[in-house]
Amino acid sequence: MQKLPFERPLVQKISAGLPSKFGIQGKLEPITHIDGIPVNSLIEEFGSPVFVISENTIRKTYKEAYRAFASRYPKVQFAWSYKTNYLNAVCSVFHQEGSWAEVVSGFEYDKAIAIGVEPGHIIFNGPDKTIEDLTKAISQGSLIHIDHFDELYDIIDLADRLEERPQVAIRVNMDTGIYPQWDRFGFNYENGEAWDALNRIMVNGNMDLVGLHTHIGTYMMSTDAYRIAATKLVDLAQGLMRKHKHAISYIDMGGGFASRNTLKGAYYPGSDTTPSFDDFAEAITSAFMKSELKPDDLPLLILETGRALIDDAGYLLGTVIANKRLADGRRSTIIDAGVNLLFTAFWYEHDIRPAKAVSDQTEDSTIYGPLCMNIDVIRGNVLFPLLKKGDHYVIKRIGAYNNTQWLQFITLRPNVVMIDTTGTPHIIRKAETLDSLNQHELTPGHLGQFNV
Repeated sequence: MQKLPFERPLVQKISAGLPSKFGIQGKLEPITHIDGIPVNSLIEEFGSPVFVISENTIRKTYKEAYRAFASRYPKVQFAWSYKTNYLNAVCSVFHQEGSWAEVVSGFEYDKAIAIGVEPGHIIFNGPDKTIEDLTKAISQGSLIHIDHFDELYDIIDLADRLEERPQVAIRVNMDTGIYPQWDRFGFNYENGEAWDALNRIMVNGNMDLVGLHTHIGTYMMSTDAYRIAATKLVDLAQGLMRKHKHAISYIDMGGGFASRNTLKGAYYPGSDTTPSFDDFAEAITSAFMKSELKPDDLPLLILETGRALIDDAGYLLGTVIANKRLADGRRSTIIDAGVNLLFTAFWYEHDIRPAKAVSDQTEDSTIYGPLCMNIDVIRGNVLFPLLKKGDHYVIKRIGAYNNTQWLQFITLRPNVVMIDTTGTPHIIRKAETLDSLNQHELTPGHLGQFNV
């Protein structure tokens, strides 16, 4: 006879779906399939845990965002934010949809070139552009967004030595009513620093000033902040025309649009409070259309949104390792994916679901990852059904930043799978192995032998 596991009796409040003064609790619906493929079969074929990305969702979300802006403004261009998720397959989907590339390092720049993006359709942002990076970007005609005066002086020097005309814009930071203000990057609008940089570029005469750029923050919930930012960039553009008789080609509003994830400490879920693409588009394009910009010479509007375009397309699938009671009697569930894979668990209350129909009863639970660190918490407190060892789970909306900020720590990083538009899954990044890690390590000869 098989010995049954023992769990000591404990009086614990559970929720069985009965009404309270707040009404009837909503049932936690399982996620049994992703794009028509059973979760269980994905785990069986590709391992546990496993990242799954929906190509259909990427394309649908991109089209929704593009429609929101293009229906309100005649000249719109998206540039995919590589730092958000730079897996080649993900980037290629966005480029097939017409998106340019927005990069913030020499590594990301080389990645975009290797994928096949035209250099003139690469926007090079960020404060850390080496002389080698700048030389490459200038020689290939990429769009360089200048972050600080030291970088500007490097470009002035390179323009003379290379006998090339760099295609440049400046990044502008400003007060948009959001605090803390993002003033680390770019040139400040209010104190005149932005005008100082623009005047130096125009007086130099060896560069082509093609645009203006801002990126006011991340996970932005205020559309009015974008209206203010757009108004101030338009003011700079009109000032350039008045003073230097110079028309810029584009205004880049950056990214930062919130996804539908829920931030820790939020009172309402992000799915209920996040502005839509239409909301952001209305705020930005209205500022353009209400300005004195001439209708026959409107600048191209560039958007660099990343998180809002990819979060919904990503899932993390895995398996319950164990359940146990904490010292205070609360239930804890241990799963096989930790914060080394789900870095965004540090700031999101991620939506985790069972992968099959289970009991309607839920219990206040803490969900831990498998790491031997106390900070490995996926959800601190969540009403969750009583999953057993071996049951599968699905975590929604994890497409942004987790495949660029993940860590090889204690466990190996797993397969990443993309389900294409026909419903066929493909491995787009192989799981790590001990051999693949050891390929990057070198051991001095005197350490090659030992007796233990």
